[in-house]
Amino acid sequence: MKPKFSSFRGTLLAAVLLAGINFTTASSFARQGFSGPVGLQLYSLRAQFKQDVPRTLDEVKGWGVKYAEAYADLLPATKLTPEELKAQLDARGITLVSSHFSYEQFRDDVEGVARTAKLMGLKYAGCAWVPHKGPFDEKACRETIAVFNRAGEALAKHGIKFFYHVHGYEFQPYGDGTLLDLMMKETNPKYVHYEMDIFWIVFPGQDPVQLLKKYGRRWELMHLKDMKRGLKTGSLTGGHGREQ
Repeated sequence: MKPKFSSFRGTLLAAVLLAGINFTTASSFARQGFSGPVGLQLYSLRAQFKQDVPRTLDEVKGWGVKYAEAYADLLPATKLTPEELKAQLDARGITLVSSHFSYEQFRDDVEGVARTAKLMGLKYAGCAWVPHKGPFDEKACRETIAVFNRAGEALAKHGIKFFYHVHGYEFQPYGDGTLLDLMMKETNPKYVHYEMDIFWIVFPGQDPVQLLKKYGRRWELMHLKDMKRGLKTGSLTGGHGREQ
């Protein structure tokens, strides 16, 4: 069976601050006069990558995409080396700006992350999920903060910026705010940056505009994607049980 490439629910990557703007397609950015760098989170095509890497990348090129972000399982899923992935993207004029890696890699082998990131030509290397049992709590948050501070400082020595992709479970109440506030306060702004995923801000019932105003340039990357009408919000699990 040939893979289907004609449609998908995509995630745009914007390496700029976009307070108050709600877009779902690259053409929407153009119509509104936005001229900053916009790319594609390749996780949007994870099923296609497992079937046919070259054809998937040809499709991405055909959409006019110039920038991309990889996901943690892309290399093992496609059996590509970092050098091979970069070469395939370079051949199509696509720059890999950033990639996610697992929390365990940052915790246990940050130098390995740095080596892979440099081979991929990355500017940013980030974490998109912190493993935890039950609700994400203060203990898990403080352990995460320690890992992120160490990883961010280590990666900075290699000229790579560390970032964390907020996923919704960090909005557990803490003091007068949330655990995300604690994370922002205790992570070193020199070494730890953040990626805002609009879906994973709105789904747990938060306001992305207010968070952009509150933490400003701590947000260096952004994901923009749509949400199904009628999807109930307010969950702090970091999951929703069905495709958004």
